[in-house]
Amino acid sequence: MTENFINYRIVTPDMFEDCVRVIRSAFITVADDLKLTKENAATNPAFIETDALNKMQEKNIDMFAVFEEDVHIGFVAIEKANDETYYMEKLAILPEYRHKGYGKKVMDFVVSYVEDRGGKKISIGIINENVILKKWYSAYGFKETEIKAFNHLPFMVCLMEKSL
Repeated sequence: MTENFINYRIVTPDMFEDCVRVIRSAFITVADDLKLTKENAATNPAFIETDALNKMQEKNIDMFAVFEEDVHIGFVAIEKANDETYYMEKLAILPEYRHKGYGKKVMDFVVSYVEDRGGKKISIGIINENVILKKWYSAYGFKETEIKAFNHLPFMVCLMEKSL
């Protein structure tokens, strides 16, 4: 198996539409499995619009498009919460590129990015019922910190953290 070249590009407004396409395509598989719709889970990334990326940019959230060679295959956003904690959001890998190690490579990139900025912890929120994803993050060193209900969501949210 040959090693594929992965690179990360800072997302600029001219990339928003393509990033939205990638995020939606990556998240819709889980949304379909859990019967999430725009009506019952409007904030799920499966239903993201470009204005969400505009808002993230306005909040100075760092967004990265993930490429294999020149093919846009993924996305990740990293937000500084405070001097020690960073939030990782919308980690997305297109379905046809899953199970090939790309998610781990993106996680390695996020860890390095946060460490380079002096961060000590990465925090995420995932759908608690997504057992496969929870196991994947646990295997990467994330620990469950809380299970939380939100009135606007039809599922429980699992908050997880990884200490660096």
